[in-house]
Amino acid sequence: MPVFVYEARDATGQLKKDTIEAQNVRLATQRLQEQRMTVIHIKEKTSNVAQTDLLGWYQKIRKVNEQALTVFSRQFATMINAGLAMVRCLDILSEQTEDKKLQQTLVQVRRDVEGGSTLSNALGKHPTVFSTLYISMVKAGEMGGVLDEVLERLAGFMEKDFGLKKKVKSALTYPVVILVMALGIVFFLVTYILPTFVQLFEGMSLQLPLPTRILITITKGARNPIVLTVVGVLVVVGGILLNRYIQTPVGKKQYDLLKLNIPVFGLLNKKVAISRFCRTLGTLLSSGVPIMQALEIVGKASGNEIIAMTVSKVRESIREGESIASPLGASGMFPPMVTQMVAVGEETGNLDAMLSKISDFYDTEVEYLLASLTSMLEPIMIVGMGGIVGFIVISVFLPLYQLIGNLG
Repeated sequence: MPVFVYEARDATGQLKKDTIEAQNVRLATQRLQEQRMTVIHIKEKTSNVAQTDLLGWYQKIRKVNEQALTVFSRQFATMINAGLAMVRCLDILSEQTEDKKLQQTLVQVRRDVEGGSTLSNALGKHPTVFSTLYISMVKAGEMGGVLDEVLERLAGFMEKDFGLKKKVKSALTYPVVILVMALGIVFFLVTYILPTFVQLFEGMSLQLPLPTRILITITKGARNPIVLTVVGVLVVVGGILLNRYIQTPVGKKQYDLLKLNIPVFGLLNKKVAISRFCRTLGTLLSSGVPIMQALEIVGKASGNEIIAMTVSKVRESIREGESIASPLGASGMFPPMVTQMVAVGEETGNLDAMLSKISDFYDTEVEYLLASLTSMLEPIMIVGMGGIVGFIVISVFLPLYQLIGNLG
């Protein structure tokens, strides 16, 4: 029977560390609770040290599931609103979440809160799990005494953000799968089917046409280990050098600018960026975060150097007593409709609601653009694959026609 190592407090509040045998972690927790003990941490004991180290390393690099974090935020808000103590809420949520990394993090957060730390400070010790946006909003909720409302807004924000990402990924999944399958079929033809024709053509005393000579060169290269090794090394080295260049400030700026201006996909990236910028800033402002701090958080959370530079200019404009709309319009990143709506929001003192409307509008725009993009990619890929197959067919049959003509 499995053995579990646990850390719990008994009825007198004394901390106890020991082991317990049970069929699974749920039954082990239940047995401890029957003994009037509050479980703080429990995990299965294993004798395989290497496996434990490997699992620990994997848990460190693995990201917390966004949906699990969203569910946690909404449930946490409901419990706080119902009047449950924060430590008790964290205890319950750490037991019921299925994400192992989030579970371990909540156990540590519970210990810090129980030790007298604020929730925002306890969450701030885990930047890989809770973003700067999340921590800042929780801090604002604590200061304003509206933590449950802030957590509800966070959950709503994450649901919409996660939904937008999911729509983009699902729309691009089908074209990518088709492209990979098509390239696999072409590679199979070039490496296993066409070599038979190559041997036939080389045995002919003919002046082979240019398409056939190109096809023979490609086929021989695809079957030559030296050529494949050289190409693989060049691709890997080029990828590493490109990645290092993108990590530099100049490279990051140029790469982000390319993402926003690349044909077809640039418009999609721009609309997604505008939607996320408006939703993030609107959520922060509605949660009571000061405008300067909110803009700083938005700049860091944008993930795009161009938007971060625009946000920096907006902060300078506000510091000098000017409006938000002017630097947004001057950046060329935001359309006139967005800047005008932001200006109206500033004048009416309803900026957070206006930003929310803008983000909803652009979410709809992204959906329409994804639908049109998917319908446009399909014929392009069909034409592209038809061209490749046509080139192969022409390259194979041209020498045969030439041979038949000579025989005639």
